[in-house]
Amino acid sequence: MKATQRDFAGVVQRAAGAAKVFFFCGPDEAGAHDAAAKLLSLLDEPGERIELSGAELRRDPVKLGDEARSASLFGDRRHIFVRAQGEEAHDAVEVLLSGAMDGSAAPCPVLIVASSATDKSRTAKLLINRPDALVAMFHPPDLRSVAGAVRNMAGGAGLQMGDELAERIARACGLDTRLARSEIAKLALYLDASPESPRAVPREALDAIGAQTEEDGFAPVVNAALGGRTDRIAGEIRRMRELGLSPVGLLLAIERRAAQLATLAAKLGPRGDVRSLIEAETAARRIFFRDKDELADQLRRWRGKPLERLLPRLVGLHRDMLTHSQDAELLLAQNLGEIARVAARAR
Repeated sequence: MKATQRDFAGVVQRAAGAAKVFFFCGPDEAGAHDAAAKLLSLLDEPGERIELSGAELRRDPVKLGDEARSASLFGDRRHIFVRAQGEEAHDAVEVLLSGAMDGSAAPCPVLIVASSATDKSRTAKLLINRPDALVAMFHPPDLRSVAGAVRNMAGGAGLQMGDELAERIARACGLDTRLARSEIAKLALYLDASPESPRAVPREALDAIGAQTEEDGFAPVVNAALGGRTDRIAGEIRRMRELGLSPVGLLLAIERRAAQLATLAAKLGPRGDVRSLIEAETAARRIFFRDKDELADQLRRWRGKPLERLLPRLVGLHRDMLTHSQDAELLLAQNLGEIARVAARAR
C-alpha cells in the first residue's frame, strides 16, 4: 500500500488492521514521526516498544526479523520502532519479508521512520506493492497547514486559540509539529486547561512561556548560519548557551529551513527568478511575509550542489548529536561555523 500526505488519514485506518510493516519517509521528518504516532494510536494493542537504529540493522540485518518474531519477556504484545537514514534498513526489511508474514509466525508491527529516504528508494520498493505493508511519504508543510495542525493540537488539549497565535507557534517551532506539540503541552499546563475544562489562550500566556522559541529563539541562529553571517555565529552560539536552547531543537529548525529551501529550489529550476518565486509563495501564504527577505537571500546561496551537500550533512550531524548527546552543543557549534562559511562563499 502507498499513502501520500493528502490521503494518509484515510489509508492509515485500513493499513492499521491489515499491514505489518510501515515505512514513513520523505524530507518532512516531523510529519513522518507524527504519522507513526497516528498509526500506533490505531493499533488495538501496540504493547511494548522496542527501538532499533538503522545503523544496528545495517550491521546485523537478521536482527529486525528476530526481534519482530520474538515474544516479550512476559508474553505481552510488542511493536518495533526503527529510526533509520536512507537505505540503512533495506537488507533488514528484505530478511524480514523472507519469513512468514501471517499466522502464528507473523511479525509484530514494525514501524520505520527513514529520514532522507523517499517512496522511490530501494526499501520502499520492497514494500509499496504489498498488501501487508504501507509506504507513506511526507513533504515539508507550509505555514498554513502547520498552523492548522497547531489549532487541532490546541483543541485536543482544551486550548481555545485563534489563527494569529497558531501561526506564531508554527513559525517559532520552525514548522516542526513535534516542537509545536511541546509548546501546546506547556500552554495547557500553564493555563490549567483540559478538554473537560477548556481555556482561551491570551497573547500574554504565549509571551510568558514561549519567548525563548520565537524572537529570542531559533530564527536568528538559523538565519546567521544559512545566510553566511560568519561574524554573528559566535554571538549566536553564546546566546544559545545563555538561553539554554536545545541543540537538537535548533538543529531541527535548521533542517526544516534546509528542506524548505530544497522545495523552493525545485520550484525555481535552474534559471528561475528568486524574487518572483518568493513573492508568489508569500502571496499564497506558504511563506510568512517577515521571512521572505531571509529566504530569498538563502535561496540564492543554497542552490544546486551546495544544497545537495547540505542536506545529507545535516542528517549526519543529527545522527552524531543523538549518538554523542554529551557533545551535542559542541558538534552543533562547529558545524554552524562551517555552514556559515560555505554560505558566505556561495553568494
